[in-house]
Amino acid sequence: MAAPATHPNLPLIDLHRHLEGSMRLETVLDLGRKHNLPLPAWDVEGLRPHVQVTEPQPGVMAFLEKIKWLVTILVDYDACRRIAYENVEDLLREGIDYAELRFSPWFMAERHGLDPSAVVEAVVDGVEAGVRDFGVPVQIIGILSRTYGAEVGYKELAALLALKDHLVGVDLAGDEANFPARLFTSHFKQARDAGMHVTVHAGESDGPGSIRQAVELLGAERIGHAVHLFEDPSVVDLLLERRIGIEANLTSNVQTSSVVSFAAHPLRAMLDASLLATINTDDPGISAITLKHEYEIAAPAAGLTPRQIVQAQANALETAFLHPLDKQTLLAAKQD
Repeated sequence: MAAPATHPNLPLIDLHRHLEGSMRLETVLDLGRKHNLPLPAWDVEGLRPHVQVTEPQPGVMAFLEKIKWLVTILVDYDACRRIAYENVEDLLREGIDYAELRFSPWFMAERHGLDPSAVVEAVVDGVEAGVRDFGVPVQIIGILSRTYGAEVGYKELAALLALKDHLVGVDLAGDEANFPARLFTSHFKQARDAGMHVTVHAGESDGPGSIRQAVELLGAERIGHAVHLFEDPSVVDLLLERRIGIEANLTSNVQTSSVVSFAAHPLRAMLDASLLATINTDDPGISAITLKHEYEIAAPAAGLTPRQIVQAQANALETAFLHPLDKQTLLAAKQD
């Protein structure tokens, strides 16, 4: 039986949610038909096994193969704007009170030769229109996809910095094992100098040294995943000392084989250690989950007590890239 999930007097927050991994299958089919694209199926149930994970994958990069079908539909800037807009509507449908949506403009642009800068404009336009229409507060994080290497990283960063006033932060994602954080030190210095917050995927497919690099070299204020954190107690101490947030993604980590099972997930140990760990969806369209599923089903399966689940919810508010007054506003809205 599912444990009581979220605390009604705390906002429901998703801090780690990829725009490209949150598309509606109906939209994929609609744009596929409109643009005569070679999709593997032409109905939702036929498409589902190609773009959603039904069993654990052999690693993060295999999991990301599912997204390739999704980015196939990003044929123009209208498509980028549409999925951004629908992402915000889906937050409302899920009952989420605040979210930070992240995306890689280079990854979205690459398949159809789009201009990454124009992709950023389209995503910003779509999200901001969604916020106006649906009333869910959302902020945007721009990803540097490490998989393309440091040189492309500079181009991706330039596309993001051109609209920095519309973004709250930057992230480093992609092939962590082969493209370490140290390759992107100067990129993140530029981003920090531009006033942007920093979160970094680390300790997911590489060890705790990757987490240390993210914090010490890139200035990470939050870490995405961090499942290998406890392999080095000094890295645990570093995150405690600097009050670094952890964006945990339970179902995603099982599906990517980053952990072998929910029971083996370190989230409970993170909370036991008083780390600022949170519960997030990662790629809900690919994982076929919602944030409430992660709280109600995945978190109890990972051994979290009801009190720990509420603590993770509170940690999300504390570590959100929000002004303290905006945090108070979110909290006050739940007290009424």
